[in-house]
Amino acid sequence: MIICSCQAISDRDIHQAIDWMRAADETAIITPGKIYHALGKAPDCGGCMKLFVSSMRSNANLEVPVELRGLREVCKAKQVIA
Repeated sequence: MIICSCQAISDRDIHQAIDWMRAADETAIITPGKIYHALGKAPDCGGCMKLFVSSMRSNANLEVPVELRGLREVCKAKQVIA
């Protein structure tokens, strides 16, 4: 299914880019911008972003790396102590 008609990006393109990035770096934080860059494209009007992100979230390889999970709570705890 076409997700971004301006750049002709499909859900399959998004999933392939995510899988490729995860295989290359297990600790990478994957963003829409990084996906566009990996596909050699750039966002245009932004009208697809909701659908783009929804498609990203449906990929099991999008998870935040284990070592980066819970950092928000750690930062909050440090602020309370200080």
